[in-house]
Amino acid sequence: MKIKLITVGKTSTPYITEGINVYVKRLERYVPFEMIQLPDIKNARSITEDVQKQKEGEQILAAIGNGNWVILLDERGKEFTSRQFAEYIDKKMVNLRTDIIFVVGGPYGFSDAVYSRADDKISFSKMTFSHEMIRLFFTEQLYRAFTILRGEPYHHD
Repeated sequence: MKIKLITVGKTSTPYITEGINVYVKRLERYVPFEMIQLPDIKNARSITEDVQKQKEGEQILAAIGNGNWVILLDERGKEFTSRQFAEYIDKKMVNLRTDIIFVVGGPYGFSDAVYSRADDKISFSKMTFSHEMIRLFFTEQLYRAFTILRGEPYHHD
């Protein structure tokens, strides 16, 4: 089993990229992890939000593949504490025989087709964060979840 994070567009801010790389490297000790960065839609300024979501959705669905467990990082998803997120990850890893794929959408969210394909939705906050920042927050929280599950001293209640 592998955990993947699919994102639309690149992370271009150097300090965010550096932070993500730190946590991705740390995650290697616990689980096979892969980040898949889909390209931004070309000429996005000349198309409607709905068309952009549809085009991004097509890319996302192609990257997800069949048979994997798909979790959207979405403002309307469930909110967890770090411990609850760790328990959620643990249950998925025990009960699933597929890859777990987390998805960060584009600036306008997800297409209806992506929402229909999703198995679950998680929200990191009621606040809105940039798509770059959520990548950093996600990789840190995933790393934190594994340290919680192993009883390591990274997390403090």
